[in-house]
Amino acid sequence: MEQPLFHVVLEGRRIGPYDRRTIVGMRMKKALSSKNLLVDSEGVELTVGELIARRTGAPRFAPQRTGNSSVVQATYVARLVEAQRGAFAVPRFRGKVELRVQGGVLRIAGRFRRGLGWREDRVKLPVDQVAHARLAGSRLELGLGGNEAVPLQRLTLELFTPETATQLLQWFPSAQPFPEPAAQARAPRRAGELRALWVPVAGLALVMVLLLAVLALRRLY
Repeated sequence: MEQPLFHVVLEGRRIGPYDRRTIVGMRMKKALSSKNLLVDSEGVELTVGELIARRTGAPRFAPQRTGNSSVVQATYVARLVEAQRGAFAVPRFRGKVELRVQGGVLRIAGRFRRGLGWREDRVKLPVDQVAHARLAGSRLELGLGGNEAVPLQRLTLELFTPETATQLLQWFPSAQPFPEPAAQARAPRRAGELRALWVPVAGLALVMVLLLAVLALRRLY
Protein backbone atom coordinates (compact mmCIF):
# COMPACT_ATOMS: atom_id res chain seq x y z
CA MET A 1 0.00 0.00 0.00
CA GLU A 2 1.37 3.42 -1.01
CA GLN A 3 2.25 5.57 1.98
CA PRO A 4 1.12 9.24 2.02
CA LEU A 5 3.89 11.83 1.77
CA PHE A 6 4.24 15.15 3.58
CA HIS A 7 6.31 18.28 3.03
CA VAL A 8 7.86 19.97 6.07
CA VAL A 9 7.47 23.75 6.16
CA LEU A 10 10.59 25.42 7.62
CA GLU A 11 11.00 29.21 7.47
CA GLY A 12 8.47 29.39 4.67
CA ARG A 13 10.18 26.74 2.54
CA ARG A 14 8.85 23.27 1.82
CA ILE A 15 11.29 20.39 2.39
CA GLY A 16 10.69 16.78 1.45
CA PRO A 17 8.47 14.98 0.86
CA TYR A 18 8.76 12.42 3.65
CA ASP A 19 6.57 9.52 4.70
CA ARG A 20 5.03 9.22 8.17
CA ARG A 21 7.68 6.84 9.52
CA THR A 22 10.48 9.26 8.56
CA ILE A 23 8.69 12.19 10.19
CA VAL A 24 8.13 10.20 13.41
CA GLY A 25 11.85 9.33 13.43
CA MET A 26 12.79 12.98 12.95
CA ARG A 27 10.51 13.89 15.87
CA MET A 28 12.12 11.26 18.12
CA LYS A 29 15.58 12.63 17.24
CA LYS A 30 14.27 16.16 18.00
CA ALA A 31 15.00 17.31 14.46
CA LEU A 32 11.34 18.39 14.39
CA SER A 33 9.00 19.56 17.12
CA SER A 34 5.32 18.72 17.53
CA LYS A 35 4.45 22.25 16.36
CA ASN A 36 6.28 22.07 13.02
CA LEU A 37 3.91 22.48 10.07
CA LEU A 38 3.34 19.77 7.45
CA VAL A 39 1.51 19.80 4.12
CA ASP A 40 0.19 16.60 2.58
CA SER A 41 -0.13 15.75 -1.12
CA GLU A 42 -3.61 17.32 -1.24
CA GLY A 43 -2.45 20.62 0.26
CA VAL A 44 -3.95 20.00 3.71
CA GLU A 45 -1.91 21.52 6.53
CA LEU A 46 -1.32 19.83 9.88
CA THR A 47 1.33 19.77 12.59
CA VAL A 48 3.79 17.00 13.37
CA GLY A 49 1.96 16.35 16.65
CA GLU A 50 -1.36 16.00 14.83
CA LEU A 51 0.17 13.58 12.33
CA ILE A 52 1.61 11.40 15.09
CA ALA A 53 -1.66 11.34 17.03
CA ARG A 54 -3.97 11.09 14.03
CA ARG A 55 -5.85 7.89 13.39
CA THR A 56 -4.73 6.07 10.30
CA GLY A 57 -7.30 5.47 7.58
CA ALA A 58 -8.78 2.08 6.82
CA PRO A 59 -6.29 -0.09 4.92
CA ARG A 60 -6.81 -0.88 1.26
CA PHE A 61 -7.52 -4.42 0.24
CA ALA A 62 -4.38 -6.54 0.16
CA PRO A 63 -4.56 -10.31 -0.53
CA GLN A 64 -1.55 -11.03 1.68
CA ARG A 65 -3.10 -9.31 4.73
CA THR A 66 -4.39 -11.75 7.33
CA GLY A 67 -7.56 -11.35 9.29
CA ASN A 68 -5.63 -11.23 12.59
CA SER A 69 -3.86 -7.96 11.81
CA SER A 70 -5.29 -4.84 13.45
CA VAL A 71 -5.26 -1.25 12.29
CA VAL A 72 -3.00 1.16 14.17
CA GLN A 73 -5.35 3.87 15.43
CA ALA A 74 -2.79 6.21 17.01
CA THR A 75 0.98 6.39 17.58
CA TYR A 76 2.88 8.40 20.20
CA VAL A 77 6.46 8.90 21.32
CA ALA A 78 6.86 8.67 25.09
CA ARG A 79 9.12 7.67 27.98
CA LEU A 80 8.28 5.17 30.69
CA VAL A 81 8.73 6.96 34.02
CA GLU A 82 7.54 4.25 36.40
CA ALA A 83 5.88 0.85 36.19
CA GLN A 84 4.80 -0.98 39.32
CA ARG A 85 4.96 -4.74 39.41
CA GLY A 86 1.66 -6.48 39.02
CA ALA A 87 -0.44 -8.71 36.82
CA PHE A 88 0.97 -7.10 33.66
CA ALA A 89 4.70 -7.66 33.11
CA VAL A 90 6.09 -4.32 31.91
CA PRO A 91 9.85 -4.23 31.23
CA ARG A 92 11.90 -1.32 32.55
CA PHE A 93 12.16 0.43 29.21
CA ARG A 94 14.99 2.96 28.92
CA GLY A 95 14.91 6.05 26.75
CA LYS A 96 12.04 6.75 24.39
CA VAL A 97 9.36 4.19 23.64
CA GLU A 98 6.71 3.91 20.95
CA LEU A 99 3.07 3.77 22.00
CA ARG A 100 0.43 2.35 19.70
CA VAL A 101 -3.31 2.12 20.18
CA GLN A 102 -4.60 -0.75 18.07
CA GLY A 103 -7.20 -3.47 18.32
CA GLY A 104 -8.26 -2.56 21.87
CA VAL A 105 -4.74 -2.67 23.31
CA LEU A 106 -2.04 -0.15 24.23
CA ARG A 107 1.22 -1.42 22.76
CA ILE A 108 4.50 -0.22 24.32
CA ALA A 109 7.71 -0.99 22.42
CA GLY A 110 11.27 -0.05 23.35
CA ARG A 111 14.64 -1.14 24.71
CA PHE A 112 15.59 -2.35 28.18
CA ARG A 113 18.62 -3.85 29.89
CA ARG A 114 18.91 -7.63 29.97
CA GLY A 115 22.07 -8.87 31.66
CA LEU A 116 25.06 -7.08 30.14
CA GLY A 117 23.27 -6.14 26.94
CA TRP A 118 20.17 -4.51 25.55
CA ARG A 119 16.98 -6.12 24.33
CA GLU A 120 14.10 -4.79 22.26
CA ASP A 121 10.61 -5.99 23.07
CA ARG A 122 7.00 -4.88 23.39
CA VAL A 123 4.12 -5.36 25.78
CA LYS A 124 0.40 -5.11 25.09
CA LEU A 125 -1.97 -3.77 27.74
CA PRO A 126 -5.76 -4.15 27.27
CA VAL A 127 -7.43 -0.76 27.03
CA ASP A 128 -10.46 -2.03 28.96
CA GLN A 129 -8.17 -2.81 31.91
CA VAL A 130 -7.24 0.88 32.34
CA ALA A 131 -9.53 1.63 35.28
CA HIS A 132 -7.96 4.92 36.45
CA ALA A 133 -6.09 7.80 34.85
CA ARG A 134 -4.53 11.07 36.03
CA LEU A 135 -3.00 13.94 34.03
CA ALA A 136 -0.11 15.96 35.45
CA GLY A 137 1.18 18.30 32.77
CA SER A 138 2.86 16.17 30.11
CA ARG A 139 2.67 13.03 32.26
CA LEU A 140 -0.13 10.50 32.26
CA GLU A 141 -0.54 8.05 35.14
CA LEU A 142 -2.61 4.95 34.42
CA GLY A 143 -4.09 2.49 36.87
CA LEU A 144 -4.51 -1.05 35.53
CA GLY A 145 -6.94 -3.49 37.12
CA GLY A 146 -7.94 -2.35 40.56
CA ASN A 147 -10.43 -5.12 41.35
CA GLU A 148 -10.51 -8.40 43.25
CA ALA A 149 -9.14 -10.36 40.31
CA VAL A 150 -6.42 -7.88 39.29
CA PRO A 151 -4.88 -5.63 42.00
CA LEU A 152 -4.22 -2.01 41.05
CA GLN A 153 -0.99 -1.54 39.07
CA ARG A 154 0.28 1.99 38.34
CA LEU A 155 2.02 3.03 35.14
CA THR A 156 3.39 6.55 34.49
CA LEU A 157 4.23 7.82 31.00
CA GLU A 158 5.96 11.04 29.94
CA LEU A 159 4.42 12.34 26.68
CA PHE A 160 6.62 15.51 26.49
CA THR A 161 3.67 17.88 25.88
CA PRO A 162 0.38 18.32 27.77
CA GLU A 163 -1.52 18.23 24.46
CA THR A 164 -0.15 14.79 23.57
CA ALA A 165 -0.88 13.46 27.05
CA THR A 166 -4.46 14.70 26.73
CA GLN A 167 -4.81 13.01 23.34
CA LEU A 168 -3.65 9.67 24.74
CA LEU A 169 -6.03 10.00 27.69
CA GLN A 170 -8.98 10.18 25.28
CA TRP A 171 -8.34 6.55 24.27
CA PHE A 172 -9.39 5.42 27.78
CA PRO A 173 -13.00 6.67 28.01
CA SER A 174 -13.91 4.32 30.87
CA ALA A 175 -10.99 5.39 33.09
CA GLN A 176 -12.01 7.06 36.35
CA PRO A 177 -9.97 9.36 38.63
CA PHE A 178 -7.76 7.63 41.18
CA PRO A 179 -9.46 7.17 44.56
CA GLU A 180 -6.78 9.33 46.25
CA PRO A 181 -4.54 12.23 45.20
CA ALA A 182 -0.96 11.41 44.16
CA ALA A 183 0.61 13.14 47.16
CA GLN A 184 -1.76 11.42 49.61
CA ALA A 185 -1.04 8.00 48.07
CA ARG A 186 2.68 8.38 48.70
CA ALA A 187 2.46 10.13 52.10
CA PRO A 188 2.28 7.00 54.33
CA ARG A 189 5.32 5.47 52.63
CA ARG A 190 7.36 8.65 53.05
CA ALA A 191 6.35 8.91 56.72
CA GLY A 192 7.48 5.33 57.28
CA GLU A 193 10.79 6.04 55.61
CA LEU A 194 11.33 9.06 57.90
CA ARG A 195 10.59 6.97 60.99
CA ALA A 196 13.02 4.30 59.84
CA LEU A 197 15.68 6.99 59.34
CA TRP A 198 15.21 8.57 62.79
CA VAL A 199 15.62 5.29 64.70
CA PRO A 200 19.37 4.85 64.05
CA VAL A 201 19.97 8.61 64.46
CA ALA A 202 18.31 8.61 67.88
CA GLY A 203 20.29 5.54 68.90
CA LEU A 204 23.57 7.16 67.90
CA ALA A 205 22.67 10.33 69.82
CA LEU A 206 21.93 8.27 72.95
CA VAL A 207 25.33 6.53 72.72
CA MET A 208 27.09 9.90 72.41
CA VAL A 209 25.28 11.23 75.53
CA LEU A 210 26.30 8.16 77.53
CA LEU A 211 29.95 8.52 76.48
CA LEU A 212 30.00 12.19 77.48
CA ALA A 213 28.47 11.31 80.85
CA VAL A 214 31.14 8.64 81.51
CA LEU A 215 33.95 11.07 80.63
CA ALA A 216 32.46 13.72 82.92
CA LEU A 217 32.28 11.25 85.85
CA ARG A 218 35.92 10.24 85.35
CA ARG A 219 37.02 13.86 85.58
CA LEU A 220 35.08 14.35 88.80
CA TYR A 221 36.66 11.33 90.49
